[in-house]
Amino acid sequence: MLQINELEEKAYTIRKNLLNFIYRIGMGHLGGELSLVEVAVALYYRFMNYDPTNPKMTDRDRLILSKGHCSETLYTIFSDLGMYSMDYMVEHFETLNTARFGMHSNRKYVDAIELSAGSLGHGLPVAVGLALGARKQGFDWNTYVITGDGELNEGSNWEAIMAAGHYKMNRLTMIVDKNGLQMTGPTKDVMNIDPLDMKLEAFGWDTYVVADGNDMAQVCAAFEYVNAHRCGEKPTAVIANTIKGKGVSFMENNVKWHGGGIAKAELDVALGDIEKAWAGRNCI
Repeated sequence: MLQINELEEKAYTIRKNLLNFIYRIGMGHLGGELSLVEVAVALYYRFMNYDPTNPKMTDRDRLILSKGHCSETLYTIFSDLGMYSMDYMVEHFETLNTARFGMHSNRKYVDAIELSAGSLGHGLPVAVGLALGARKQGFDWNTYVITGDGELNEGSNWEAIMAAGHYKMNRLTMIVDKNGLQMTGPTKDVMNIDPLDMKLEAFGWDTYVVADGNDMAQVCAAFEYVNAHRCGEKPTAVIANTIKGKGVSFMENNVKWHGGGIAKAELDVALGDIEKAWAGRNCI
C-alpha cells in the first residue's frame, strides 16, 4: 500500500504520462482527465482490492468510470501498473481493424474496464445493480463509481441515487469529480446541482465533501472515512472539489479544454508546468 507521499509522486507521473499519451493519440478530454487524477490514483494504488495481473478476479472491488470520456486517465494508470505498454495502447487506439482502446472505454476489449461508458448517466445505475447483485450473492466486494458534476444533470442518476438510498447500499461509493465545468460552460450556469451534499443526504446518502480533491492527503482522508462507515446502512458520496485541467496553467478552469488534442508547443508548456509544480513542492 503506497503512502501519501508515494501517491503524490505517482499522480505526478500519471499526469506527465497522460499528457504525452494524449499528444500521441491526438485526442482526449484533458480537462476532466487531469481533474480526476488524485482520486483515481488513490483508488488503484491504495484503497481498492485490485490485482492488475488478474483484472477479472471474483472478489475484486469494482470501479466504474461513468464519465467515460475521461478513460485515458485509467488507460495511463493501467500502463503504469504494467497491464499494457504505452506503445501498445497508442498502436491500438481508435484504429480501423485493431482498436482496443477508444476515447470512450469498451469493456469488450479492455479487461480492466467494468462498463462501456460514454453516454452519461449510465454508470451510477449500473453500479447500483452491481452492488445489489453482490449483496444477493453474499459477496463483500465494494463498488465505486466516478461521475462528473455536469453528468448529474441526467435524471437517470437521481433514480439511481434514490434506489441506492432506499436499498441501503453501504458498499456503494459515488465519487463526484466536481470540477465546476462541463462542455458548454460552468455547471452552476448550465444546470446548478448545489447544494449537492444536502440533496444526496435527503435521498438517504452519507456525504463527505473534499475541499480540495486534487490534494492527495484530503482524498485519502475521504476514503478512510468511507472505509470506516461501511458498517452503516447508507451509500456514501465523496464530493471532490477539483480543478478542471489541474496542473497545467492554460488549461485550469478553461472550458476550452473539455475535449480535443494538444499541439507539441502546448505539450512542452504543460509538461513544464507539471515539472515546475513538482520541483516547487519538493523544495518546501
